[in-house]
Order: sequence, then C-alpha cells, then structure tokens
Amino acid sequence: MNFKNILSQFDIRGQCKKYDISIWQHPQFLFIVMGIVIIISALLTYTIGTKYINDPYTVALLVLILAVVLFIISTIITQSFERLAEASRMKSEFVSIVSHQLRSPLSNLKWSIELLMSGKINSISEKELEYYKILKENSDRMAELISDLLIVSKIETAKLPIKNSGFSLAELTEELIKFFRPLIMASNIEVTFNLNKALPKVFADPSQIHLVVENLLGNAIRYVKGKGVISIKIGNVKNFILFEIKDDGVGIPKDDQKFIFQKFFRSKNALRHQTQGSGLGLYIAKAIVEKSGGKIGFKSEENKGSTFWFTLPISR
Repeated sequence: MNFKNILSQFDIRGQCKKYDISIWQHPQFLFIVMGIVIIISALLTYTIGTKYINDPYTVALLVLILAVVLFIISTIITQSFERLAEASRMKSEFVSIVSHQLRSPLSNLKWSIELLMSGKINSISEKELEYYKILKENSDRMAELISDLLIVSKIETAKLPIKNSGFSLAELTEELIKFFRPLIMASNIEVTFNLNKALPKVFADPSQIHLVVENLLGNAIRYVKGKGVISIKIGNVKNFILFEIKDDGVGIPKDDQKFIFQKFFRSKNALRHQTQGSGLGLYIAKAIVEKSGGKIGFKSEENKGSTFWFTLPISR
C-alpha cells in the first residue's frame, strides 16, 4: 500500500461520499469516537477508584480491564459498520452493472416488438396485435424500472449528476401537465394549475427536478380513483419556491406514512387498488430535492387524498 492509499484511509469525508453514509456511520470516525470514550471512561474509573479503593494496583487493574473490554466492543462495532458499508457499496455497484447490462437487450426487444406491430414484416391479426401490445406495455414497465434502479444506484454511490441552473419551475410543471394530458383525460381527472410566470426562478438541476415533478404528478394521477381533482400550486416562501400538489385519491394509511420515502415501499391500499409502481419514485424524489438544497414532505388521510410538497432555493 503506497503513501497515497494510506492517506485516503483518513479521508473520512471522502469515504462518507463513497459509501453514501453519514459521518456517524463511518467506521474510522466511530473508532476515533470510541477511543475518546475509552480514555474518558478510564480517567473517570481511575478518579472514582482512587477515591474508594486504597490499593493503587487494584485501581490500575480495574482501569485496564475496562479499557480492554471497551476496546474490544468498539472494534466489533466499527468492523460491523465497515462490513455493512462495504456490502451496501457492492450492492449498489451490482444493481448499476445489472441495470446497464439489461438496457441494451431490452431496447432491442422494444424495437422488435414495435417493428412487428407496424405490420411491415407480415400482416398481423387483431389477436396478435393485442398480444404485441401486452408485450410492449410490459417492456415499457421494465425499462422504467431499470431507469429508476440506475438513478437509485447513482444516488447511493453519490454519483448522481447535479448541474444546477436557474429555470422556471412553473413552466416545467406546465410542460409535464401537457405530457400527461392524454392519461389525465383518459382517467377522467381535472387538473387545476395557474401558471405564474412572475415567480422567481429556482436554482437546481432542471432534468432532475423534472423527475421529481413527473413522479409526484404521475402518482397523483395513478391514485385518484374515478372522477377526481388534482390541484397544483407554486408559490414564493422566503428564499424558496414551494411546489404543492394535492389530490383526492386513495390517500396513505397512517401506519404506512413513516415508510413512504423508503426504497421499494408501497402502502397497503396501493397494493389493494392494484396500481402500478416500483416503490422507488418517492425515494428518488426525496434524494434529488435534498441534494438540491430543498425539503420535501406530505400530509395524507386514507380515502381522502394526499398533499405532497417540496421546496427549492431561489436562483440568485
């Protein structure tokens, strides 16, 4: 191991980014903290021991035993965290590699299905076209899942590209409403949004915030059952722009709300209503918003609807 590699072992901040963990989960930092705890405990034991025990050798033995026990415990704890951090890194790399490898064959599959559906090779019957549509729909869902997995992998390995610039969140939202318009009309949903071009621009990565708004709007449409209303508001709150989307859909059960931003989590009523989704959208949205310097949250009541919101810093 060369000198550069040795120095890298003490780069706690860099390793936290590498493993995508907080400083309190970093093995070396925990080892330092436990070392300080051992020293303080030894000093306290010695001070108290000399006060109540006359034999200095007995006091020294007690201090030594305590220090050894605490050192063993700290070593076990730090090694456990190191193994967990390494396992998490390897898992993220595995997901990234597999997702990349799946993209090419899936793209070829989609192209082949579209070619068969076009009838340019052979004429197809209505029944065959129906089967091709099912294949295309499922390949699209697989492509969406792979895309989400790649984003999650980049988030966990701190490799998510963030290229901040000033842009209009209101105009981005209006573009996405237009994109979802066919699905909105097919679902018999009314979307209310008043475009306010006078609002200040936000300072964030437009491509990443596009994913956030797309996830929140897509979820709202998906979880509104029957004729419903989705209301979107964007306003100015101090040095931030506040985005808020409200629906009168199925809502989120109270017991599930604390898990809603976790990976792959889907609430019980979402499964009951058989809505599609990977359970990654909100996890991705939260990571992007927080990396952009904002906050995200929600309030919800089962069978009455949900309101999701996030903030982004204003462009200066």
